[in-house]
Amino acid sequence: MAFEKAHAAEMRPGPAPLTDTERAAIAARSVFDITTAKPEPSRPEPEAVPVYLADAGDHDALLDTFFDTHGEFEKWRTWSDETTHAIHESQTLRIERVHETQARETAWIVAAYETPVSDRMWHLTATSATPAPVLQNLLNHLAAGDDWDTVIGVPVGEKTVTTATQPLTEAGWKHTLTGHGIRWTSPDGQAGIRFDPLTAQAPQNPATWAGPDPDRPTWAITASPHTPSSLLADLSESLAHETGTRQPQPGHEHRTRLAASAPAAPAVTSGRPASRSR
Repeated sequence: MAFEKAHAAEMRPGPAPLTDTERAAIAARSVFDITTAKPEPSRPEPEAVPVYLADAGDHDALLDTFFDTHGEFEKWRTWSDETTHAIHESQTLRIERVHETQARETAWIVAAYETPVSDRMWHLTATSATPAPVLQNLLNHLAAGDDWDTVIGVPVGEKTVTTATQPLTEAGWKHTLTGHGIRWTSPDGQAGIRFDPLTAQAPQNPATWAGPDPDRPTWAITASPHTPSSLLADLSESLAHETGTRQPQPGHEHRTRLAASAPAAPAVTSGRPASRSR
């Protein structure tokens, strides 16, 4: 108080003024920071690509949207929450979504039944890396629900294969005969579909459509015998003409190897009963 009485005119609130040495140090640091700081790289815009090269996206979000827009499907969860089932009100179409799977592991299983308690008529699987637009089209086709009741015992013939692959032929996909069956390859050589009639000898192992490396595809869709030709035709139409988006990866060449399946021989397989836990 005595100091304030003696020097009130010179006192000011706040910290003391910087000394010349402190100002010089701050100036030196600011120059150093400017020369070494690197701006964060901006995230590149997604690029438009053929649908078979598109990113997988968020499959769980696709399923949530499917439930929101299709009230005829009821949502069931297993006790461990590792799997979600979408079961049609008729109990004859069941879609199983397996969560937390690796890119090449089966993440979707679709099964159709003649009655709620009958054997499975046909089924289809898709891996976790399946592009979002392809999966979206598949779910939309299933929601239409106009061709689940494929007749059991009708063999797959030339007409079925021709119908299912017509969009590929029209889009200029290369058609070749291989030792395992018939293959269609995209014009850029980065995707393909194969029909394998030899599955008639192994009905429990459905025919597989594959890309340049059938043994290790980037993503795969596999359909059993008797899968409706209209569903396969929709898949072919999507692969041949539609586009999607992909996040560019600098310095990394993206090469997709696609696998999908086609019906090749009559078969009846037992379906897995749906879970009763909600």
